[in-house]
Amino acid sequence: MSLPQIVSPAEWETARAALLVKEKQATRARDALAAERRRLPMVRVEKLYVFEGPDGEVSLPDLFDGRRQLVIYHHMLKPGDDDPCSGCAMFVDNIGHLAHLHARDTSLALVSRAPSAEIKAFKKRMGWTIPLIAATRARLGSSQPPSAGRPADRNPLIQVTSRRRRPPAPGLDRHRRAGHRRGQPGGPGQRSMSPRMNASTAS
Repeated sequence: MSLPQIVSPAEWETARAALLVKEKQATRARDALAAERRRLPMVRVEKLYVFEGPDGEVSLPDLFDGRRQLVIYHHMLKPGDDDPCSGCAMFVDNIGHLAHLHARDTSLALVSRAPSAEIKAFKKRMGWTIPLIAATRARLGSSQPPSAGRPADRNPLIQVTSRRRRPPAPGLDRHRRAGHRRGQPGGPGQRSMSPRMNASTAS
């Protein structure tokens, strides 16, 4: 492996200052892109979605748990999955305490196409307590086409759904999509460094 050049402290300061200019430009560009993403139009939810939770059926409004906003992460665990998505595992492993979202009137739920029994076993193996429910009857992402040659059930997707509480349409749910088809690397077959992920799915 080729290591960086060894220079004097003054030369390092010059190189660092030049890089800092580019870093600030990248930060401003990223902030502008994030603002543009937040201004994306929203889509009205017309369909009744029903999920399979550990205690039975739950609807999309149920997942709000009384809060104004709901974030749904589409976990790519599929029925009989012997190669679970390592990217999804890394994402869930790094989710903080949900109290921080709840303080902002936001709920979080993870959904996957795997049946409840397989989800339960997978959550136990991974040590997760965060809500992960079966979307076997509710394909929220089914209208999204495959990306980069990957099948639809291998596309990470985050959906943010808001509930209106004021006129002109109190109780109306709308949603917007983000994080879809952004050229993320990896795909089926990529392996995680986590021993929990590399273990057999049988339990």
